[in-house]
Amino acid sequence: MVSAPRPPRLIPGGPAYRGMAGPGLLAFVMTSKFVDGLPFYRVERLMGRLGVKLGRATMCNWARQIGDRLERMWDLLLAQAKQYTWLQMDETTVQVLNEPDKENTTKSFMWVIRGGPPERPIVLFHYDPSRSGTVAARLLEDFQGTVQTDGYAGYDFLGRVPGVVHAGDWDHVRRKFADVRKSLGRKGKSGKSGKADEAWKLIGEMYQLEREAREQGDSDSALLEMRDKQLRPKIAAFKTWLDHLAGCVPPKSLLGRAIQYALGQWHKLDLFLDRAEVPMSTALVENAIRPYVIGRKAWLFSGSPEGAQASARIYSIVETAKLNGWEPYVYLKQLFERLPAAQTDEDLALLLPTCSQEIIAYSAGHDATH
Repeated sequence: MVSAPRPPRLIPGGPAYRGMAGPGLLAFVMTSKFVDGLPFYRVERLMGRLGVKLGRATMCNWARQIGDRLERMWDLLLAQAKQYTWLQMDETTVQVLNEPDKENTTKSFMWVIRGGPPERPIVLFHYDPSRSGTVAARLLEDFQGTVQTDGYAGYDFLGRVPGVVHAGDWDHVRRKFADVRKSLGRKGKSGKSGKADEAWKLIGEMYQLEREAREQGDSDSALLEMRDKQLRPKIAAFKTWLDHLAGCVPPKSLLGRAIQYALGQWHKLDLFLDRAEVPMSTALVENAIRPYVIGRKAWLFSGSPEGAQASARIYSIVETAKLNGWEPYVYLKQLFERLPAAQTDEDLALLLPTCSQEIIAYSAGHDATH
């Protein structure tokens, strides 16, 4: 009796690998945690109610192995993101156990990049114990274009990198003035509109003009023309107003700190006016972080640095798939079916979530006939 060779599996069988999981089960488990935000102990209970004995340690082991298999795909997505002329960057905290030379109660970080062309957006998560700007420098090595961030000092090096423009974020400026409004009961003790209200309202008007232009589907030239005629005068008047207030308001007051923050960021805030691809705020990357933050509230921490890095790679693939129109479970199941046979970067490129579903369908049919 002769049997055909068994197709390769993403996770081989045997005791060392804790079972022989198929693509469907792996996709379900990964979707449950990294899309639906269920910790593995809840997935364990869910599977138990279905009569399936599947331990959380096994699922953690699967996630780490999948993270290892996704490393090269992550690299290819980063290379794709760097080919575009603009990207956004931000970071959020994560608690990781068993890190060398760190207490379990200290915070580590997930660095997040949002980039790629509008029709093929990319989100990348990267775990690192440090919040140092050297992490961002490594991730952005060889990138040429505009990097948009908040006012965190760790990104200040970007302004000194040849070929890189460091753009700022109006959201954080507006939030500083929103904090003043909240502290004064929205309109101040006198009941009259205060300086913070004026700043908050003016930035809101600028956002509205930008939003209307983008919703109308204006061309890049039309968008730049609108910015030049309508936003540029407003921004110039706002700067003059801030300069005047800076000499009248105590710098350590809440309003003074909001003014100083805006003026300190000013060299980055007006750069978007001449770059159609750059929005006013970093809302895109902040929105990309949100699913991770929601999941973190449920699972609280990563059990090891290896687990944190695996999570970063899986989140990268899943969130990029969602932005490119994929249903996450469908994409992961196809990916896990085909990834074991992918041997080259060309093979992996056809499996990236930025690849169209038609190409992946063709790839599956092509391989089936050979």
